[in-house]
Amino acid sequence: MWCGRVALRRLQRIAVAPLNLLSITGGLPGAVQREVSSLPRVYITRQIPPEGLKIIRESGQVQFDLWDSDEVPVPRKELLQKVKGVDALVCVLTEKIDAELLDAAGPNLKVLSTMSVGFDHLSLEELKKRGIRVGYTPDVLTDAVAELTVALLLTTSRRLIEATHEAKSGGWGTWRSLWLCGYELANSTVGILGLGRIGVAIAERLKPFKVKKFIYTDVAPRPELASLIDAEYVSMDELASQSDFLTVCCALTPETKDICNKDLFSKMKNTSIFINTSRGGVVHQEDLYEALSSGQIAGAGLDVTVPEPLPTSHPLFTLNNCVILPHIASASYTTRNTMSALAANNLLLGLKGQPMIKELKL
Repeated sequence: MWCGRVALRRLQRIAVAPLNLLSITGGLPGAVQREVSSLPRVYITRQIPPEGLKIIRESGQVQFDLWDSDEVPVPRKELLQKVKGVDALVCVLTEKIDAELLDAAGPNLKVLSTMSVGFDHLSLEELKKRGIRVGYTPDVLTDAVAELTVALLLTTSRRLIEATHEAKSGGWGTWRSLWLCGYELANSTVGILGLGRIGVAIAERLKPFKVKKFIYTDVAPRPELASLIDAEYVSMDELASQSDFLTVCCALTPETKDICNKDLFSKMKNTSIFINTSRGGVVHQEDLYEALSSGQIAGAGLDVTVPEPLPTSHPLFTLNNCVILPHIASASYTTRNTMSALAANNLLLGLKGQPMIKELKL
């Protein structure tokens, strides 16, 4: 596991040595211009954080164009135009990389670098069929996601959003014995659905809160990881029935789509808190709404939804016991710059035919 700041320093050193073509006195002579024009063409679908752009720009090994905005995604029609004939593509999770886009790019496209740990926006079969190498950015966001998950869990369980609203709106009156009471972590059982790096990191951060027990479920027991946090492997039904806090950390796959549904919620305690910082598609949102509005479970904290952004008219926004964040789990300056730097290194190494730092095996 890479700590964000350490990883960023490593990636800055790994970056391929720059060519410094632009430092030549008097501008670019014709020969150098011809050399630049023969460099691989890259399209970057978003204004990624500065560390990654700096690595790409200063490498001198590519010519690139980008959608110069971080506010809105590149329109699909423009994206399909811009990718024509490129040798490589840097994308984020808002861009759907499917057969249509790959056909538009054409046969020159050999490297795709996504600035994300998830890859459900990529058509992996289409990429494999075309022999396109894929880099991604796992590991480096573990700390940031774990921190945000703990913050969301505490915000939800101790009803901090409700409390802030009451303080601002005049609801803070005389003392009341059970007003805005929530649920403590001390002596609780924390369940983890999908035990990987992030699940372990969450548990490590929760341990000092005097959690009594950690349990988890996965496609199979993971004793090596479980031993790091002294977690017990249980069935899905046991995870639901025993957990005071249930945090979802699994990837979105055909098997996990809507895995958190009416069946799961019906087995949970009416005092339990449900947290999802993985992917919105693992939760059946209509079933979650019913569980929350009926009192089947006590509260839910979501950093991910379907769709994203979730329409402000969605019923989940009407519930006081549901805290919804706009997919910000990895949103720390260190982590986003590290993701950007890793995506840049994956791109450059891939174009040189060298092993990427983090490559999806298709």
